[in-house]
Amino acid sequence: MNLPNQLTVLRIALSPVFLLVLLLPLEHSYFWAAAVFAIASITDFLDGHLARKYRQVTTFGKLTDPVADKLLTTAALLAFLHFGWCDVWLVLLVLAREFLVTSVRMVASAQGAVIPANIWGKVKTASQMVSILLILLLAEAIQSLDIFVWLGEGTRFVWVSEILLWITAILATISGAVYVIDAAKRIDFNRK
Repeated sequence: MNLPNQLTVLRIALSPVFLLVLLLPLEHSYFWAAAVFAIASITDFLDGHLARKYRQVTTFGKLTDPVADKLLTTAALLAFLHFGWCDVWLVLLVLAREFLVTSVRMVASAQGAVIPANIWGKVKTASQMVSILLILLLAEAIQSLDIFVWLGEGTRFVWVSEILLWITAILATISGAVYVIDAAKRIDFNRK
C-alpha cells in the first residue's frame, strides 16, 4: 500500500479517536479533539497531493479518500448534534448528499468508471473541515477563556455553529448536484 493510501487509512482510523476524545469528559477535550481533527484533515490534503505528485493515484485511493472524509465529518456532525450545536435537518441533508454521491460512485464503479471529486467537492470538504475546527476552538475558548464567555451565553454559540454548518450544508448540496449531473454524462443509470 502506497503512502497516500496509508494516509487515507490513517484518517479513517483517526475518526473514532476524534469522537472518543470529543465525547470523553476530559479537561480541554474540545482543544484535543480539534488537534486530532486537524491532524486527520491534514492527511486529506497530503494524500491527494502526494498521490498526484508521485503519480500514485489508485482506484483504492479515489474510492476510499471520500469515504474517509465522510467518516471524519460525520463523526463531528453527530457529536455536534449530541451537544445541541446543530440542527438535525442539517445533519440529514449532509448525510443524504453523502449517501447519494456514494451510491452514484458505486454504480460508476460497477460500470468500470471512476468519477473523481470535482472542485465543488473539494470546496465542500475544505469548508466542512474549517468550520468544524472553528466550532471546536470556539467551544474551547468559551470553556477556558473568560474573554469569550459572552459568546456562550444564551444561544449565541449555537447560532454561530449553525451558520457555519449551514454554509457547508449548502456547499454540500451544490457539490452533490454537480457530481450527479457529471455522473449522468458518464454512466448509464438504466443499465442492468
